[in-house]
Amino acid sequence: MDEIYDPKLTIKIIGKQWYWSYEYRNFFDGKLHNLTFDSYMMAEDDLPLGGHRLLEVDNLLYIPRLTSIRMIITAADVLHSFAVPSFGIKLDACPGRLNQVGLYVKRSGVFYGQCSELCGVNHSFMPIAVKVVPM
Repeated sequence: MDEIYDPKLTIKIIGKQWYWSYEYRNFFDGKLHNLTFDSYMMAEDDLPLGGHRLLEVDNLLYIPRLTSIRMIITAADVLHSFAVPSFGIKLDACPGRLNQVGLYVKRSGVFYGQCSELCGVNHSFMPIAVKVVPM
């Protein structure tokens, strides 16, 4: 595994049936803090006005713009694939294995992706929504 040197933020991403879990580490002040949350697809009845069907989630993954980020990706149950095409990221999430990728985003906005592995009947209902915010 290639080492990503001096990331300002590390995010562990865990694929679970049928949602994603996220863990932030080294959040903002350099001291080790952990923030963990789950992200589920929003039901069609709960979508906000103008929301994207099958892409909106209840908890977005927030990442800072213009910041070196290390993403560590794994799975808890079966094979998943963390894919966000706008970032050029598609990385397998394998139980018992860690994959990592570096990320540096230059523009703010909301970016969408989905699990792109045939991990089961509901794999297409594992959306990814990332909001990039100024730091």
